[in-house]
Amino acid sequence: MAAPDELAFHEFEEATNLLAQTPNETTTRSDQLSPKGHVAVTVDSGASYGAEDEVEESDKTLLQEEKQQPGFWTFGYYQSFFDVDTSQVLDRIKGSLLPRPGHNFVRHHLRNRPDLYGPFWICATLAFVLAITGNLTLVLAQRRDPSIHYSPQFHKVTVASVTIYCYTWLVPLALWGFLRWRKGVRERMGLYTFLETVCVYGYSLFVFIPTVVLWLIPVPWLQWLLGALALALSAAGLVFTLWPVVREDTRLAAGVLLSVVVLLHALLAMGCKFYFFQPLPPEPMASPHQATSQPAATGLPPTLPRSVAA
Repeated sequence: MAAPDELAFHEFEEATNLLAQTPNETTTRSDQLSPKGHVAVTVDSGASYGAEDEVEESDKTLLQEEKQQPGFWTFGYYQSFFDVDTSQVLDRIKGSLLPRPGHNFVRHHLRNRPDLYGPFWICATLAFVLAITGNLTLVLAQRRDPSIHYSPQFHKVTVASVTIYCYTWLVPLALWGFLRWRKGVRERMGLYTFLETVCVYGYSLFVFIPTVVLWLIPVPWLQWLLGALALALSAAGLVFTLWPVVREDTRLAAGVLLSVVVLLHALLAMGCKFYFFQPLPPEPMASPHQATSQPAATGLPPTLPRSVAA
């Protein structure tokens, strides 16, 4: 007859074999013995690992939420708005150049990640292109007509920069404030964030960069045709993007808002055309009356007095 110690060791060996078959399981040893005096071994299910993973993920989420966001006066606050790669910027530019009904620029291209990198450089490029092409227009006009006086106009860089950046920030600010007020009146209206609105306006101006370069062609009807085409594409992108937000409002409010948006866009385009691409007036020339009023010098000697002649 086997000793009790041998039986106890045999039970422990069976538990070891069971653990070898299921290495991913955990075991617990109870302090109490079973009624027959054997060691009780409990094998836990794998669900405990899933519960532990969920707890770890929840802890990470809480730590991320508890992490303090940088203030708006710090560089880190604005760094996230410039965290965009080249492919994303090119995709958003392409979306602004090819607007179509039912294609929302914010939903299909921004995807809740507005950036300031693209709008900033688009506005800077447009401002410098306007100033440079405006000066080149005067140079070309002087070569065709020497009576036109030209001097470098560096102040156009400042005028273009202030105009473009103020338009890209102040108009979206007013639009965002108006939509926020209308959302309080009609709760069913949607609303874009302020940065999304700025991003939409910034990318909508890209089409004017090649248009301004093509305005160097000294053909007036072609210049106006290119300007009208660029204005139509840019304004259509704004209307198609804003329509899902304002369609829940009254027809009068939606129509007036979209009309004001298109009108301000047209005023910007026409203002740039008239200010930066108008040649200087020719230099004032002497009139024929002034040229003939003065007696011509004859070169004859003056007549001698009678006393000398005598």
